[in-house]
Amino acid sequence: MGVRFQRLNRWSSLLLGLVAIASTPALAQTANFDSLSLSPGFTSNEGTVSGYTQGSFSLTAISDRDNTGSLCLGYAASTPDHVMTLEQDFSRLRVEVNSGGNDTTLIIVGPNNRTVRCGDDTGSNKDASIEDTNWRAGTYRIWVGSFDAGSRYNYTLSVEE
Repeated sequence: MGVRFQRLNRWSSLLLGLVAIASTPALAQTANFDSLSLSPGFTSNEGTVSGYTQGSFSLTAISDRDNTGSLCLGYAASTPDHVMTLEQDFSRLRVEVNSGGNDTTLIIVGPNNRTVRCGDDTGSNKDASIEDTNWRAGTYRIWVGSFDAGSRYNYTLSVEE
């Protein structure tokens, strides 16, 4: 009975490990849409990309809360929609989604996997935004989601200093 239980535990551990790997988004993937590469003084054209919300991957699988305790909500593709490379440190950035007022959400992970920023409604607007300080040089993965799974909204993502 003891040997049988040990074998079951090994198989259970292996199965759980495979499920965890399969359900975790690949964080080092290319973007679904355009990428950004920004240096201080960038123009509004350089800081703007577009795409559409898609998918039913729960963004809470990336993180249920960000570094400030804000909830990470919404549904998107499992791969990032955009990759943003900051060539230098920025003291402050604002990242904003404009889908015409649809209920969008936003998650930004980077430049390491421990720094997570999440955004939901912006004031009276249901589009998501994140405004924060201390953005370090490096690569950031950005997911633009919708509050409801499977909703498809065209959007523009803009970054401002």
